[in-house]
Parts: sequence; structure tokens; C-alpha cells
Amino acid sequence: MTSSPTSPQPSPEPSSQPSPEPSSQPSPEPSSQPSPEASSQPSPESPESSSQPSSERSSRPSAGPAARLLHTAAALRDLPRRSGARAVVMTMGALHEGHASLVRAARHRVGPDGQVVVTVFVNPLQFGAGEDLDRYPRTLDEDVELAAAAGADAVFAPSVDEVYPGGRPQVRVAAGPMGTLLEGASRPGHFDGVLTVVAKLLHLTGPDVALFGQKDAQQLALITRMAADLNFPVEIVGVPTVREEDGLALSSRNRYLSLPERRTALSLSAALFAARDRLTAEEALHARAVSTAQPAQDRAAALAALGEDRAAADAHAVAHAAASPLQGPAVARAAARAVLDDAARLEPPLLLDYLALVDPSDFTEVPDDYEGEAVLAVAAKVGSTRLIDNLRLTFVSPRPDTTAARQATAGTGGTAAHHAASTSAAPGTPPTTPHGPLGATR
Repeated sequence: MTSSPTSPQPSPEPSSQPSPEPSSQPSPEPSSQPSPEASSQPSPESPESSSQPSSERSSRPSAGPAARLLHTAAALRDLPRRSGARAVVMTMGALHEGHASLVRAARHRVGPDGQVVVTVFVNPLQFGAGEDLDRYPRTLDEDVELAAAAGADAVFAPSVDEVYPGGRPQVRVAAGPMGTLLEGASRPGHFDGVLTVVAKLLHLTGPDVALFGQKDAQQLALITRMAADLNFPVEIVGVPTVREEDGLALSSRNRYLSLPERRTALSLSAALFAARDRLTAEEALHARAVSTAQPAQDRAAALAALGEDRAAADAHAVAHAAASPLQGPAVARAAARAVLDDAARLEPPLLLDYLALVDPSDFTEVPDDYEGEAVLAVAAKVGSTRLIDNLRLTFVSPRPDTTAARQATAGTGGTAAHHAASTSAAPGTPPTTPHGPLGATR
């Protein structure tokens, strides 16, 4: 259920408790669970964690007890609370730097007087038939070390019998319509299992704030909705995705990829970044066209009168671009689709499950005239490994660059040629939209 920050690429999304993408690749041997309520010494701070802002790294007390490893609800209840807030980070184990970024964010959020609990539980309810429940990596010893180094006070790693003492629960949380779309359509019942275990772990851990990765955007949206609809007294916070240097979103399943498969897998993030970059360029061009629309019309008429048909046609094209509404969602979809179509011809090929541009409030597809924040989500298989990724995009109506327009007309005597030559290409200012960021409800 968590995500990860990006390296060269901007704002990323770690992957936390729920939401595993199915894979048939074998995973490392499960590590044996320590039987008693053990205590694990934190490892020295890793290079990755030391690259975090100093305010985050210094939030955890420099001296204090090591992270405690707890296996039962009773032991968790006996864990003394601190004077500050309690934060929880839910994971399925096999922790990586994306998870560490969540733990660091949690520590930063609650400060030195707060308490950070990390849960490690491979939830059978969210795995469908043929998915990799038995093969899902179990690396508890390493997980405890990483969590402690990142700032966790306790790691709660219950058994299946501890979480579901009577067997699979008869009463579960239903994800509703949003849970049937995209990931829910590919993995029926998956989100019911996710929300059921998240609800149980929220009850068991009793946090003031719970942090989840934005890489699993649909999962984060559903957890946020559940907390609001069912009045959970907890704040749900989304943490940006962590990416590797080549842009690939961190995932416990990246370890399954061969080198050729990894090269193909990079097409997921490449498609998202192509959509973002194309949208930015189109918005800038359209804003410029809007600013120069009337001068372009005047210039076209003047050039036509002089017999400069080709130049007149260019000026007419600028005027036409200004008159046509920018359909940002269509531009973004087309740019991403082009990258994914090319990836389908690679060896090994990328097998696309879905590419969707959705409203973050309900994960329904947005129309081409949509304005506000949207999530561009993609899921695909490379070899036998299924991967997901997403990027948030904001769509606005381009506005004329009034500063450029004033500069273009000042002191020109109204000549179309001087007007066109002095026009700026700065885009307009995005308006405030009713669509806020995911994961900000209480």
C-alpha cells in the first residue's frame, strides 16, 4: 500500500500494505518468523535515508529504544503510547526505499514525541486465484531493520490467524463502484480484501494518521473514501511515489524482472512522462496562440493582400488554433498511448492491461474538456510480472498572456508584423479547481 519518490523525474508516488500486482515469478524463500515478541536493533542509517531532508532525519530521537517486533494484538495493545501522535504505515513486507520514504514521512509528521508503527502482513483476502500469495516475498528480518533505520518505533507482524482468528471473515468492507474499475476490473474482489484488512489494522493500531503511497492511486482513493464514509477517526495521507534513477517506480516485484524485461518496463513511466511533457508544451503553445489571435488574423489579411499566400496560411493557422479549445486530456492520452504502442513491439513486449485518465474522486474516465486534477494510470505485464504506475496531471483552460499582448501593441502603431514579433510564449496561470489532491481527508 505504499509508493516512492522519483529521482530524475519530478514528484513521484511507495507501495504499502495492500495492493500487490500478481506475478508468477518465484520469490525468495520466506524468512522464519521469530516466535516471541522480539526486539530488533535498528541498522545504521542507509545512504538512501541520509539523502532525505535533514528535518526528516532529525525528527526521530537520536537515542532511544530500538524498534520492537510485535506479533499479537495483545502485545500491540500493551505498547505504551507516547505523548505525541501515532502514525501507521501498512505494508506487505519485502520493504524497499519506497517504504522507507513512507516511514520517514511518518516520523517527520509525528515528530520526536510521536510514535511510528509499521505493519507487515501479507493479506490473503486481496489475492485472487492464480496470484502469487504463496510466492510473495517474506523478508521479515530485513524489513524490521529497514523500518527501524527509517524511524519506526514498532513493527507489527501478525500471523493470518491473529488477524482472522475465526478464518476468513464473513463480514467484509465492500469497495463499491470505484472498486470495480481498473485494478478492480482486472482483479475482482481485490479491493474488498484491501479495505477489510486496512479497516482491521486501523482498529488494531489506533493511529492518528495513516500514510499510504501514491503509486497505488486507486487504493489510496478507496482508503480515503472509506475513512470519510465510515467516520474513521484517522487522517489519511498520500506520499509521493519513489522512483529509481531510470524512472521506474519502486515495487517489491521489480526484483522479478530480467534485464530485458526491465528495459521494457521503463515504458510505463516513459508513457506517463511523455503525456506530462506533451501537455505542458501544448498548453504553452495554445496560450501563445490565444494571446496572438487577433494580430494573427490581421497579419493574415495583410499578407493575403500582398499575395504572400503561404505566410498568410501560417497566420490563419495560428488564429484557428486560438479559436479551437485545447483538449488537454486527449493530448495526454495520445502521447502516452504512442509510447505504449511502441513498447508492445519490443522484445519482450509490454502487454497493456489499461491506460486510463481518471477523476481522482471516483476513478471514472474524464472527458476531453475536463478541467482540474486527474490521474493518468497504467497497468501492464512484462513477462510474467504485472506492474502499475500513475502520474497526476492538472488540466486548465489556457488564458491569453495579457502582458505579452500589452507589449505587442505598445508603441507599434498597430502593425501586425511588429505585434506578432513581440509576442511572448508564457502560459496562463492555472485556476483553482474543485478537485483537491488525493489523500487529504479526516
